[in-house]
Amino acid sequence: MTGRQHRARAAHAAPPGPPRRATLRLLKQLFTDRLALMGDNAEVYGDVVRIAIGPKAMYLVNHPDLAKHVLADNAANYHKGIGLQEARRALGDGLLTSDGETWREQRRTIQPVFQPKRISRQAAVVAAEVDALIQRLAAHDGPVEILHEMTGLTLGVLGKTLLDAELGGYETLGHSFEAVQDQAMFEAVTLSAVPQWVPLKKQLEFRTARDDLRRIADELVEQRLANPVENGEDVLSRLIASGSGQGASRERMRDELITLLLAGHETTASTLGWAFHLIDEHPEVGERLHAEAARVLGDRLPENEDLRRLTYTVAVVEEVMRLYPPVWLLPRIAQADDEIGGYHVPAGSDVVVVPYTLHRHPGFWTDPERFDPGRFDPANPAGRPPRYAYLPFGAGPRFCIGNSLGVMEAVFVIAMAARDLELHKVPGKVVDPEAMLSLRVRGGLPMTVHRRERTRRAEAA
Repeated sequence: MTGRQHRARAAHAAPPGPPRRATLRLLKQLFTDRLALMGDNAEVYGDVVRIAIGPKAMYLVNHPDLAKHVLADNAANYHKGIGLQEARRALGDGLLTSDGETWREQRRTIQPVFQPKRISRQAAVVAAEVDALIQRLAAHDGPVEILHEMTGLTLGVLGKTLLDAELGGYETLGHSFEAVQDQAMFEAVTLSAVPQWVPLKKQLEFRTARDDLRRIADELVEQRLANPVENGEDVLSRLIASGSGQGASRERMRDELITLLLAGHETTASTLGWAFHLIDEHPEVGERLHAEAARVLGDRLPENEDLRRLTYTVAVVEEVMRLYPPVWLLPRIAQADDEIGGYHVPAGSDVVVVPYTLHRHPGFWTDPERFDPGRFDPANPAGRPPRYAYLPFGAGPRFCIGNSLGVMEAVFVIAMAARDLELHKVPGKVVDPEAMLSLRVRGGLPMTVHRRERTRRAEAA
């Protein structure tokens, strides 16, 4: 057989993958350890894997060139896939779940809110919110649930920077979004086989959460309609001004707001939780962060220009997102037959690019399980891996629209916390990842807070 004949035959063959007899093991992993399901099979079968579970087959893509093909080069052939489709019941057709012309119109409407110049002007707002958080943490006597605090912070920042609204009164938002994630993942792993009317605790909590989110979104819209902002640049103003000159429909505005509230706070809150865990595990990193923050910031609040000066802090954020990418799964559905890595992928197939496994690919990362911010040292750009080996914000047309704000927020939080505080996990706390729509710390992250000497001296003065 010639090389050309071999390639032609391969292009019509299915990728390798676990045998049918492994179905029970795969089902167990699908329910209890989705990260192991992806990582184990990528390690055994290579960079394109077909994982068949019951009637469904999923194609795992785990190579930078192939990720580029799915997410960028042939993006038009791949619409949103498993997980987010199930989330549509609560999120509606917002920017996160929509496709085609609907998505393009939504992106055009919201894109100006995230322009770099506008985000840079929000630095003072972000810094003030972070400063208030640091003061609250410093006042705690006992353990504090750090993920709860990060959720409150990120929602507060989102409200003031993107919506020109105060979200502090909506304390149920974080819990409601958690219930939405739980239900979306439950429907994904059960292939929606459990009717929605079955009164399971999870499904009852989801209905309550969905109603709560819709109520909050409607209240935000009503408040803005009652108090319009002339030439407003925020999301609410742009949504009201869009839509054939008649204003966006209430349903569309609700969908967009709920989606923005979820995507705008959850990913950054998750990243910060993992950052505090890893810094606690590596005290030398914490001391270096402290030294950089003290040198660059002194006693003042950070500014937008400090993002170029806090180089080690930025590298820590990038390395945290390598090990624990907040969006750990990029699911797609093939609209037409395709060839990936020389293998045939039929139309209708679920195709997943998994940043969690790609960020640990031994072919592109040295000692990939080790936490090493030096990988992202700007003085050593040659040490960085290929572009599509690192996808914390996705890639292609659906690259995360809020990446600049998320990075600013994470850098400000870590720098100010490292300068003023020491945070340590409570004894006995086991930290494990939970792969839902985002990659969060399972069961929360209680930590003790200790003020550094500099903070105590500043207060005394």
